[in-house]
Amino acid sequence: MIEDPFAPIDVQPDEALVAAVAQLEAMVRAMPPMASMTAAQLRAQEEQQAALNPSAARRDDAVERAIAGPAGDVRLRILAPVSQPAAVYVHIHGGGWIGGRHDVRDEFLHDLGARLDAVVVSVAYPLAPEHPFPAAQEDCEAATAWVVDHARQEFGTSTVVIGGESAGAHLAAATLLRMRDRHGYTGFAAADLRYGGYDLRLTPSVRHWQRPFLDRATMEWLVPQVIGELPVDDPDVSPLLADLRDLPPALFTVGTGDSLLDDSVLMWARWRTAGNRADLAIYPGAPHGFDLMPLPVGETARARAAAFVSGCIAQRAVEAG
Repeated sequence: MIEDPFAPIDVQPDEALVAAVAQLEAMVRAMPPMASMTAAQLRAQEEQQAALNPSAARRDDAVERAIAGPAGDVRLRILAPVSQPAAVYVHIHGGGWIGGRHDVRDEFLHDLGARLDAVVVSVAYPLAPEHPFPAAQEDCEAATAWVVDHARQEFGTSTVVIGGESAGAHLAAATLLRMRDRHGYTGFAAADLRYGGYDLRLTPSVRHWQRPFLDRATMEWLVPQVIGELPVDDPDVSPLLADLRDLPPALFTVGTGDSLLDDSVLMWARWRTAGNRADLAIYPGAPHGFDLMPLPVGETARARAAAFVSGCIAQRAVEAG
């Protein structure tokens, strides 16, 4: 892991990571290109993979909840590994805005909550292309506003953090901006943003990506389906272009084997120059989604993120007296 963003990235990935990346890339090459599939086919493929993955099993103690949203109910999945939480973590799942689910990361989120001494609230948001932007942003905003308003009553703490992976990190950033601009709320203790795509105009690392998965052709196919009628330079679509003042401390996690590397590096720089605390953890050789993999580098990233968020929660407790 490289935590000094100005240090040369000359650390070599370990053998387990190299082997895992080779296996992942071989699997991607053997599959039909994403651009040749419909959203329904992609989701069916996800379901098949989840059925074979023990870590995707649903926990019996997770609680489903529905709250009122702008276009109907928004479903929340609540995982409470501790009885007296220090914080509530609003989680927004990944999946390229067209896939993914809020109920297939129970073990990952339960473990995250246990590390943070937190309740985790995972948000189900409407997926594109059936529901293009800003439908996802609106439901994530509604869910997060509900958590902020009800955290003390429902969970016994008013400390709220937010995070997500990939598309979820993008939506978490958009939600922070909406909560600031539409609700006047800037009280988040931390943001845990993992390998998000923050500029849907496509950053240089995406444009020049030569390896399989999330390459330029895939992103150029995906983005028009996702953004609907919104222009790609709208900050609600590309949060990198927003005014980023008055946002919480954030950790940006990404690997050098990820086409979205530049998105995290550029967002980290803009976050800092806007006057916020921002940390950047770069993992040499790590691909997109690596923190979800049962690899040493994945555990390192999970522990690093937990330490950052826990530190921010503790700092908030000190400030509150």
